[in-house]
Amino acid sequence: MARERKFNTVELFHEAKQLLLQHGYDGFTFSLLAERMEVSRAALYKYYENKEELITDFMIYEMEEFLNDLKKMEELDGFEKQFDFLMDLIFKKTEVHHLIEAAQQVLARIEHSMESKAKLKKLPLEMYKYLHGFILLGKKEGVLKKHLPDSLIIGFILQTVAIPNHFAVPQREWLTSIKEIISQGMFMN
Repeated sequence: MARERKFNTVELFHEAKQLLLQHGYDGFTFSLLAERMEVSRAALYKYYENKEELITDFMIYEMEEFLNDLKKMEELDGFEKQFDFLMDLIFKKTEVHHLIEAAQQVLARIEHSMESKAKLKKLPLEMYKYLHGFILLGKKEGVLKKHLPDSLIIGFILQTVAIPNHFAVPQREWLTSIKEIISQGMFMN
């Protein structure tokens, strides 16, 4: 009998991420993952009972990574520096937007680990806490309009990552243009 190829959690999560982004939650299977990693399905079942358990742990890992990066934003002085940092971060980690959507599907289907489910529910709220602090700073500094709802501003900024770049504008130019539209609008004064 041949020995099973060894793999680590980082490799497993990397491949799971690629499949989730390519096939979505419903198209993700242990068979596809095993084939991609060149291991047997049994090797995966040694670590996870089902895809929901694997995806839950993967989502927690990804969201914790994003949250750790997001926390670094508070180390920067002033709203404008934090804004540049946040925009660079969300365009570096564009998949977080898709993963939060997938997390909602997982939450609706998992029953096995209440601890994992609670943690997966808690992480987007922690992200929101940091983003809300960022918005409050912008309002305090007089950079953001006080009458605009905080959740609208957060959603607007986070959703910019979903704007399709149909004309293949270079990434740096695309990001700079989005920052300009958010911060200065698109109308000529």
